Amino acid sequence: MKKIVAFGASSSKKSINKQFASYAASLISDADSIIIDLNDFEMPIYSIDYENDKGIPEKAFKFKEIIKSADGIIISFAEHNSVYTAAFKNIFDWISRIEKIVWYNKPMLLLSTSDGSRGAKTVLEIAYKRISRGNPHSIPTFSLPNFDDNFEINKGITNSKLNKEFIKSLELFTLNLS
Repeated sequence: MKKIVAFGASSSKKSINKQFASYAASLISDADSIIIDLNDFEMPIYSIDYENDKGIPEKAFKFKEIIKSADGIIISFAEHNSVYTAAFKNIFDWISRIEKIVWYNKPMLLLSTSDGSRGAKTVLEIAYKRISRGNPHSIPTFSLPNFDDNFEINKGITNSKLNKEFIKSLELFTLNLS
Protein backbone atom coordinates (compact mmCIF):
# COMPACT_ATOMS: atom_id res chain seq x y z
CA MET A 1 0.00 0.00 0.00
CA LYS A 2 1.36 3.41 -1.00
CA LYS A 3 1.66 6.20 1.54
CA ILE A 4 0.43 9.56 0.23
CA VAL A 5 1.06 12.79 2.12
CA ALA A 6 -1.31 15.60 1.16
CA PHE A 7 -1.76 19.15 2.37
CA GLY A 8 -3.08 22.55 1.49
CA ALA A 9 -0.28 25.12 1.48
CA SER A 10 -2.31 27.41 3.72
CA SER A 11 -2.82 28.04 7.42
CA SER A 12 -6.53 28.75 7.05
CA LYS A 13 -8.63 26.57 9.34
CA LYS A 14 -11.20 26.32 6.53
CA SER A 15 -8.65 25.94 3.74
CA ILE A 16 -10.21 25.04 0.41
CA ASN A 17 -6.75 23.93 -0.68
CA LYS A 18 -6.56 21.44 2.17
CA GLN A 19 -10.01 20.17 1.13
CA PHE A 20 -8.84 19.86 -2.47
CA ALA A 21 -5.58 18.06 -1.59
CA SER A 22 -7.50 15.69 0.71
CA TYR A 23 -10.01 14.98 -2.03
CA ALA A 24 -7.26 14.19 -4.54
CA ALA A 25 -5.56 11.83 -2.08
CA SER A 26 -8.85 10.06 -1.39
CA LEU A 27 -9.13 9.09 -5.08
CA ILE A 28 -5.92 7.06 -5.12
CA SER A 29 -6.75 3.41 -4.74
CA ASP A 30 -4.63 1.17 -2.55
CA ALA A 31 -3.15 4.14 -0.73
CA ASP A 32 -2.92 5.26 2.85
CA SER A 33 -3.36 9.04 2.98
CA ILE A 34 -1.84 11.29 5.62
CA ILE A 35 -3.36 14.76 5.59
CA ILE A 36 -1.11 17.42 7.07
CA ASP A 37 -2.37 20.64 8.63
CA LEU A 38 0.29 23.36 8.35
CA ASN A 39 -0.95 24.83 11.62
CA ASP A 40 0.63 21.84 13.36
CA PHE A 41 4.02 23.03 12.08
CA GLU A 42 3.97 26.69 13.02
CA MET A 43 7.52 27.88 13.69
CA PRO A 44 9.40 31.15 14.11
CA ILE A 45 9.95 33.04 10.88
CA TYR A 46 13.09 31.66 9.29
CA SER A 47 16.24 33.69 9.71
CA ILE A 48 19.89 32.72 9.68
CA ASP A 49 20.30 34.50 13.03
CA TYR A 50 17.62 32.35 14.64
CA GLU A 51 19.12 29.23 13.13
CA ASN A 52 22.62 30.13 14.36
CA ASP A 53 21.38 30.98 17.86
CA LYS A 54 18.80 28.25 18.44
CA GLY A 55 19.14 25.74 15.60
CA ILE A 56 16.44 24.32 13.39
CA PRO A 57 13.08 23.85 15.18
CA GLU A 58 12.03 20.29 15.98
CA LYS A 59 8.80 20.81 14.00
CA ALA A 60 10.86 21.25 10.82
CA PHE A 61 12.50 17.87 11.40
CA LYS A 62 9.10 16.31 12.11
CA PHE A 63 7.62 17.73 8.88
CA LYS A 64 10.65 16.56 6.90
CA GLU A 65 10.34 13.05 8.37
CA ILE A 66 6.71 12.84 7.26
CA ILE A 67 7.74 13.85 3.74
CA LYS A 68 10.62 11.35 3.74
CA SER A 69 8.30 8.49 4.73
CA ALA A 70 5.86 9.18 1.87
CA ASP A 71 5.69 7.39 -1.45
CA GLY A 72 4.05 10.45 -3.03
CA ILE A 73 3.14 14.02 -2.14
CA ILE A 74 0.11 16.12 -3.07
CA ILE A 75 0.20 19.86 -2.41
CA SER A 76 -2.60 22.28 -3.21
CA PHE A 77 -1.38 25.87 -3.19
CA ALA A 78 -3.26 28.85 -1.87
CA GLU A 79 -2.23 32.16 -3.37
CA HIS A 80 -1.45 35.26 -1.33
CA ASN A 81 -0.49 38.26 -3.45
CA SER A 82 0.34 35.92 -6.36
CA VAL A 83 2.85 33.81 -4.39
CA TYR A 84 3.13 31.18 -1.65
CA THR A 85 1.38 31.76 1.65
CA ALA A 86 3.69 32.84 4.49
CA ALA A 87 2.89 29.59 6.32
CA PHE A 88 4.07 27.39 3.44
CA LYS A 89 7.09 29.56 2.60
CA ASN A 90 8.29 29.48 6.20
CA ILE A 91 8.05 25.69 6.43
CA PHE A 92 9.74 25.40 3.03
CA ASP A 93 12.56 27.67 4.21
CA TRP A 94 13.12 25.67 7.40
CA ILE A 95 13.02 22.21 5.81
CA SER A 96 15.39 23.32 3.05
CA ARG A 97 18.01 23.95 5.74
CA ILE A 98 17.92 20.28 6.82
CA GLU A 99 18.81 18.83 3.40
CA LYS A 100 19.14 20.33 -0.05
CA ILE A 101 16.78 17.82 -1.69
CA VAL A 102 13.66 19.11 0.01
CA TRP A 103 11.04 16.73 -1.39
CA TYR A 104 13.30 13.66 -1.74
CA ASN A 105 12.53 13.46 -5.48
CA LYS A 106 9.19 11.85 -4.64
CA PRO A 107 6.38 11.68 -7.18
CA MET A 108 4.27 14.79 -6.68
CA LEU A 109 0.96 16.25 -7.76
CA LEU A 110 0.76 20.03 -7.55
CA LEU A 111 -2.67 21.61 -7.36
CA SER A 112 -4.15 25.00 -6.66
CA THR A 113 -7.57 26.46 -6.21
CA SER A 114 -9.22 29.71 -5.25
CA ASP A 115 -12.58 31.39 -5.44
CA GLY A 116 -11.30 33.40 -8.40
CA SER A 117 -11.37 32.66 -12.11
CA ARG A 118 -7.63 31.92 -12.33
CA GLY A 119 -7.66 29.30 -9.56
CA ALA A 120 -4.36 30.47 -8.03
CA LYS A 121 -2.55 29.67 -11.29
CA THR A 122 0.27 32.12 -10.66
CA VAL A 123 1.47 30.46 -7.47
CA LEU A 124 1.05 27.03 -9.07
CA GLU A 125 3.37 28.08 -11.91
CA ILE A 126 5.91 29.42 -9.41
CA ALA A 127 5.71 26.25 -7.30
CA TYR A 128 6.07 24.01 -10.34
CA LYS A 129 9.17 25.84 -11.56
CA ARG A 130 10.83 25.54 -8.16
CA ILE A 131 9.71 22.05 -7.13
CA SER A 132 10.21 20.35 -10.51
CA ARG A 133 13.85 21.47 -10.68
CA GLY A 134 15.90 18.29 -10.39
CA ASN A 135 12.94 15.99 -9.69
CA PRO A 136 13.28 12.93 -11.95
CA HIS A 137 9.50 12.53 -12.24
CA SER A 138 7.18 14.42 -14.52
CA ILE A 139 5.14 16.48 -12.04
CA PRO A 140 1.53 16.96 -13.11
CA THR A 141 -0.34 20.12 -12.17
CA PHE A 142 -3.95 21.21 -12.09
CA SER A 143 -5.63 24.48 -11.18
CA LEU A 144 -9.30 24.58 -10.18
CA PRO A 145 -10.91 28.01 -10.69
CA ASN A 146 -13.99 29.26 -8.86
CA PHE A 147 -13.84 26.61 -6.15
CA ASP A 148 -17.31 27.24 -4.73
CA ASP A 149 -18.88 26.93 -8.19
CA ASN A 150 -16.88 23.87 -9.32
CA PHE A 151 -16.45 21.70 -6.23
CA GLU A 152 -18.74 19.95 -3.80
CA ILE A 153 -17.29 18.05 -0.85
CA ASN A 154 -19.39 14.92 -1.47
CA LYS A 155 -19.15 14.99 -5.27
CA GLY A 156 -15.74 16.49 -6.03
CA ILE A 157 -15.25 18.53 -9.18
CA THR A 158 -18.69 19.18 -10.65
CA ASN A 159 -17.61 20.74 -13.95
CA SER A 160 -17.11 17.78 -16.31
CA LYS A 161 -14.44 19.47 -18.47
CA LEU A 162 -12.39 20.47 -15.44
CA ASN A 163 -12.88 17.05 -13.90
CA LYS A 164 -11.45 15.36 -17.02
CA GLU A 165 -8.36 17.60 -16.85
CA PHE A 166 -7.97 16.85 -13.15
CA ILE A 167 -8.29 13.09 -13.66
CA LYS A 168 -5.53 13.21 -16.31
CA SER A 169 -3.20 14.90 -13.81
CA LEU A 170 -4.17 12.45 -11.08
CA GLU A 171 -3.53 9.49 -13.41
CA LEU A 172 -0.05 10.81 -14.28
CA PHE A 173 0.74 11.13 -10.58
CA THR A 174 -0.54 7.60 -9.94
CA LEU A 175 1.65 6.26 -12.78
CA ASN A 176 4.68 7.91 -11.16
CA LEU A 177 3.88 6.05 -7.93
CA SER A 178 4.23 2.67 -9.67
